Amino acid sequence: MARMEMTMPKMGESIMEGTVLKWLKQVGDAIEQDESVLEVATDKVDTEVPALHAGILQQILVEEGQVVAVGAPIAVIETDAANAGAPAPAASDNGAAAATQVPHVPAAETAAPAAQATAQPQAGRFYSPLVLSIAREEGISMGDLEYLPGTGSEGRVTKKDILDYVAGGKQPLAAAPSAQPQAAAPAASAPTPVVQPAKAAAPAAAAPKAVPSISGGQELIEMDRMRKMIAQRMVDSKRISPHVTSFVEADVTDIVNWRNKHKDAYKKREGENLTFTPIFIQAIARAIQDFPLINVSIDGDYIIKKRDINIGVAVALPSGNLIVPVIHNADQLNLNGLSKKMNDLANRARANKLKPEDLEGGTYTVSNVGSFGNVMGTPIIMQPQVAIMAVGAIKKKPAVIETPQGDLIGVRHFMFLSHSYDHRVVDGSLGGMFVRRVADYLEQFDPNTSI
Repeated sequence: MARMEMTMPKMGESIMEGTVLKWLKQVGDAIEQDESVLEVATDKVDTEVPALHAGILQQILVEEGQVVAVGAPIAVIETDAANAGAPAPAASDNGAAAATQVPHVPAAETAAPAAQATAQPQAGRFYSPLVLSIAREEGISMGDLEYLPGTGSEGRVTKKDILDYVAGGKQPLAAAPSAQPQAAAPAASAPTPVVQPAKAAAPAAAAPKAVPSISGGQELIEMDRMRKMIAQRMVDSKRISPHVTSFVEADVTDIVNWRNKHKDAYKKREGENLTFTPIFIQAIARAIQDFPLINVSIDGDYIIKKRDINIGVAVALPSGNLIVPVIHNADQLNLNGLSKKMNDLANRARANKLKPEDLEGGTYTVSNVGSFGNVMGTPIIMQPQVAIMAVGAIKKKPAVIETPQGDLIGVRHFMFLSHSYDHRVVDGSLGGMFVRRVADYLEQFDPNTSI
């Protein structure tokens, strides 16, 4: 008989915690290896978590809606199905049998001991970037943060902990009366007041959030979880990076004519649409090879130069939100490979079937604002990247055409490229030359290209 702990997996770079959305299996259910056991939401994607071992789900340690740190136990799986339903062995004198038990204690019952344990300041405790960002936005000092009880792994403060504290009115924690002397009181004395601040704060933490007052001519719509995350990411990016945007207009007549020539045959052969997006991605990947300092991120006073060219593409969801799946090693794919990869990611994004690895590792991002009829835009950088490009709608315009016989006026197809970049490391010369090089590759597109 073996009992295996199932832990919260790591679901991408910078992901420190996840929220349990729904348990797909119940206690006593048989589980096959790699079968999905629960649904988890992170600040990047919702995904199903599979079991690493086959067996019987013996205990669920985390309730739905609870935020859990990566690596923390979430369930216990009995890998010997024949003994899964057997009664637990009686405790021996030395307590060895009892030590093998992993009792399931409701979250409500464990909250009080956790609060007691963290009543004293936790100097040097690790805080996730999300928690620190919320603290900055809400004006919570590090002094108060160190006193905040944490329910995460090793007493870490989770997103839920800090949001509950905010909802409770942000009562000063660092100024709790005589916290350290009370904690040192003899065990034989009357119950120490250390527990009292935590108990007193409980009703306040559970208080409902204030609802804005509206008039009869208004409608109140609460943001969904993804919209809240998008809002926070956009605010963080504008705060972190000084944005500058350069614009270039490109003549894409040859690309339009080439696509019109091949799209019907491609649809019949592949069963998929041939869009302009793969051509844009290919041009951007080539320009990154020419200007590798666009393909970087910043860590303090250091610039991290990336070897892989992983291009994220913003995809509009049916809900109206945006998500950015990533085409890894985009420079190594031909047009057909880019087209099939892009169609696959877009279809799975709209069906909410993306995996965590589909959203991680991006080094540059492109957003097709032209799909909404916009001619240009000023996109916001996807952190920790340093640049992003928006491609506008393709429009017919009269233009001067140079010929051996002289200049003529003709009808051409033009589009604007909008390149936003982080002015901490990308100056106007680099940012401007890069977007110009992308336009050059688009204008030099070979109309004899096969796909």
